[in-house]
Amino acid sequence: MIACRRWGLRARYVGKIGDDASGEFQREEMAREGVETRWINAPGCMSQSAFILVDEKSGERTVLWKRDPSIALRPNDIRREWIRGARALLVDGHDTAAATSAARWAREEELPVVGDFENRYPGVEALLEYVDFPITSEDFPERVTGEKDLLKSLPKISLQFKCHLIAATLGPVGVVAWDGTRFILCPGFRVKAVDTTGAGDIFHGAFLYGMLRGMALEETLEFSCAAAALNCTAVGARGGIATLEEVENLRRRGARSERAFASKALEKAARVATRQDVRRVK
Repeated sequence: MIACRRWGLRARYVGKIGDDASGEFQREEMAREGVETRWINAPGCMSQSAFILVDEKSGERTVLWKRDPSIALRPNDIRREWIRGARALLVDGHDTAAATSAARWAREEELPVVGDFENRYPGVEALLEYVDFPITSEDFPERVTGEKDLLKSLPKISLQFKCHLIAATLGPVGVVAWDGTRFILCPGFRVKAVDTTGAGDIFHGAFLYGMLRGMALEETLEFSCAAAALNCTAVGARGGIATLEEVENLRRRGARSERAFASKALEKAARVATRQDVRRVK
């Protein structure tokens, strides 16, 4: 949300916090960034907190987090008018009952719904029924379908839930997407990773931005990969949010990941799966 706001979009965030210093910090940060908020308070509870361990060599992070069950958003916490008038909705797979209510309202309002899915939390299948653009971790499709091969699991999810597009992010390798008829492969960008915290969040924010700005799908995926890569070059979840000019510069001139589909095996398998050429963003 903060990335979208910095890039010139209006953004609204709905969340639940406790009446503690962490909750107040979240309020202050969102206000400072100009993000409109709808906070639900959980009196007497701690806000969600996390300790993040970052490998100095690779920049890879491990998150140790604590969350009071009372902090979970519930369907009766949210209001339909918070959705009405928006141009798109972003949900994640944590508080699935509340997210499903919001996504259903968005569907009724004919708003596109983008989903951020990492783990298979209870109720996620009901939520997927209302998500147009699920963008998942590499492991999520297998957890839903039982199928290890992304070239099989992505189409399975697309067919079952009638998504417009489903994509799986692959870290520095990039992203693979299925639009119902073809696979689209977008290699990642080579950067010096300092901290990968927040890369997925920035990818989703960039995808929303590209979609709302009317970018072509391939351009949107490439823009998202570039924005996520740049966020990894500084410490913190928002430490490397780049300007639009910086993202565009990397997108046009940056070196692509050496690991990205280097063996050509994924492209070959995708051609067989679709019986047509795969669109690869170069």
